[in-house]
Amino acid sequence: DIVALLALAAATVFGAVPFDQVYTGLSNNAVVTVACVMVISTAITESGILTRVVSKLDLIAASPTLHIGALSLLTAILSAFMNNVGALTLMMPIAIKTAISNKRSPSLVLMPLALASAMGGLATMIGTPPNLLISSFRQSALGESYSLFDFSFVGIWVGLLGVVFVSLVGW
Repeated sequence: DIVALLALAAATVFGAVPFDQVYTGLSNNAVVTVACVMVISTAITESGILTRVVSKLDLIAASPTLHIGALSLLTAILSAFMNNVGALTLMMPIAIKTAISNKRSPSLVLMPLALASAMGGLATMIGTPPNLLISSFRQSALGESYSLFDFSFVGIWVGLLGVVFVSLVGW
């Protein structure tokens, strides 16, 4: 965020971005959605709900395959409905805590988590910023945006196969 704001400031100072248009990009639906998701993720993390989730996941975390599979599946499902960055932000503390409590390196679960987040986001319009941007473009070009589940037929299969892959082979 800081780098992006500094780049915007530099682009404005050097004349690449007109001063009267500095903040026009912040009104884009994708930007607003990502910002809202980050606020919600932080609220959920701070609420203590994660402690309950960690205690439930510790029961199956003895097996690395089940541990990675459960975390990846949960991340993919969350990613479909809240934004892949937000889902990853929410699940990272859980992954790290469960890995450490099972005497496993957190790096073992973090890459599969990132991949599951990206693949789960493919299932809905709000799952990834590109889906939101394409929907916004379609709205401006054709007068009709995509609906929430227009991406699901392909996205669910890609997400499911990806989670199976990272759970069984990819990690």
